[in-house]
Amino acid sequence: MAGVNVSPASLLELIAEIAEIPINAGVFKKDCADLTRRVCLLTHLVEEIRDSKPIDSAAASSSENDWWSDLVVGLQAAKRLLSSATRFQARDSSDGAVKRISFQLQCITWKLEKALSNLPYDLYDISDEVGEQVELARSQLRRAMQRYGSLNSNKFLTGLSEPMERDAFSNVKIKAEEEKLEGISETVPFGEAKKQLRKSSSISLAFYLSKDADTDRLDKMVTKNTDESKKSDKLTIPVDFLCPVSLELMKDPVIVATGQTYERAYIQRWIDCGNLTCPKTQQKLENFTLTPNYVLRSLISRWCTEHNIEQPAGYINGRSRNRGDMSVIKALVHKLSSRSVEERRNAVSEIRCLSKRSTDNRILIAEAGAIPVLVNLLTSEDVATQENAITCVLNLSIYDNNKELIMFAGAVTSIVQVLRAGTMEARENAAATLFSLSLADENKIIIGGSGAIPALVDLLENGTPRGKKDAATALFNLCIYQGNKGRAVRAGIVPALVKMLSDSSSHRMVDEALTILSVLASNLDAKAAIVKANTLPALIGILQTGQARNRENAAAILLSLCKRDTEKLVSIGRLGAVVPLMDLSNNGTERGKRKATSLLELLRKACQ
Repeated sequence: MAGVNVSPASLLELIAEIAEIPINAGVFKKDCADLTRRVCLLTHLVEEIRDSKPIDSAAASSSENDWWSDLVVGLQAAKRLLSSATRFQARDSSDGAVKRISFQLQCITWKLEKALSNLPYDLYDISDEVGEQVELARSQLRRAMQRYGSLNSNKFLTGLSEPMERDAFSNVKIKAEEEKLEGISETVPFGEAKKQLRKSSSISLAFYLSKDADTDRLDKMVTKNTDESKKSDKLTIPVDFLCPVSLELMKDPVIVATGQTYERAYIQRWIDCGNLTCPKTQQKLENFTLTPNYVLRSLISRWCTEHNIEQPAGYINGRSRNRGDMSVIKALVHKLSSRSVEERRNAVSEIRCLSKRSTDNRILIAEAGAIPVLVNLLTSEDVATQENAITCVLNLSIYDNNKELIMFAGAVTSIVQVLRAGTMEARENAAATLFSLSLADENKIIIGGSGAIPALVDLLENGTPRGKKDAATALFNLCIYQGNKGRAVRAGIVPALVKMLSDSSSHRMVDEALTILSVLASNLDAKAAIVKANTLPALIGILQTGQARNRENAAAILLSLCKRDTEKLVSIGRLGAVVPLMDLSNNGTERGKRKATSLLELLRKACQ
């Protein structure tokens, strides 16, 4: 199953299946038991995600893409590994088989830790208790990563010192129905690899916020008709074509200093995390140069062509997609500085079209030096040029590495200017751009201090439905940083949000308004503003008749307002909070139940 398409309910079933795999005696008994225990720690996390919906469902789904797919692939690989490793006996296999299982344990550990490190807490209602469980699992996974090299080598030496009767793993061909470990044999079932390929590209949150952003999906796999699809399931991908870390068909294979080949994105992340060794051999990397493996890339391309399989995103016929467009892009970037208004307008329009098509184009446009020039065009007096320029910056910000370049070019001040005085379309895309840039925590501080928050609040109050949604999403993300909460309150965000709770014309924004208020409610100034806006009756009304998600947020806000405030507790009791709170404590989401139970306990003490 493709990682991005696996529901939380299906993942809970997978975790339950992993928990039921018997841990038999063997070389890897402790490793398997530890892995199973860490996987089980994730049960409550997935339950809360199942019961939670992000503030912007489209944005959240793209943000989830990367970390959720890593989590799914890691857990699927863990199930296959545990099914094989628990039956493994060192005396029955070669040194290579032992090392391969050890390496798979390390890869799965790294994959799960990576997924949890990228968990977007901002977009979910993760309770403190579950957050602590996640951090516990992460710390255990990190320690396991540090331990695996020396710990397992001693264990393997002990196991391998026993007589070897036969090499049970030397000629095994793993079949899909056997659910054995990928990577131990010479080939891997194509059906499973095909499913994993569907998660090959992360789609950034800003993708959904710009109507002009890239609409290409990388989920069209393998064959074009049913007959070919049936054939493809019988194919096997040569193991040399799979990245040892991700277990996916490589699209950009590179060679590291030890001579091993990996998918560029995965080995680069491995190095960026501070690892100094080769994942497969554990040898120290003498340097961190990544040399393109053109021979292997050509072989993968030829193999895909021979089997009528769509080639991995990134190249066709052994050549990188769009690399031939670099000269065209450079020419367009040069025209951005033309003295002719019309020539600049046409050039930025073409770059806008290119920037929405693919990640490759976004990389090439940035490499061509377009970002500083586009930032200058944000202040253009030509309306069409300004609209196209802000949309280009938004599309380019979808690629994470470009975010830093955009910030370095001093774009925030100009983006805020567009947000204040541009056309409505330009203002909407400016808000979406600020949201995209604010995904990096350090940028939340810079954007918050730039004057962007008052302009976003104005768009929240006076924009189109799409503009209000873009503004709400950006404000939510910025207010996660404590220092921005006061700025938002001073900009008048609370009255604007409270108005949305009772304004029939803004009924579609109730979810967003409540979510932002629940984030702000921990701030003293925000609490005072919420109470001053006479919000309690509206919150009680939502508690009585709202949807599950809104009811739990209403309860969370009320709990923040009423803690250590007997007067407010008595007030919500008189407004009729008790009955809906009792219902929520029994029938709500997990978070809703906790909030309702806490409030009821406070009300009981207040009555006493």
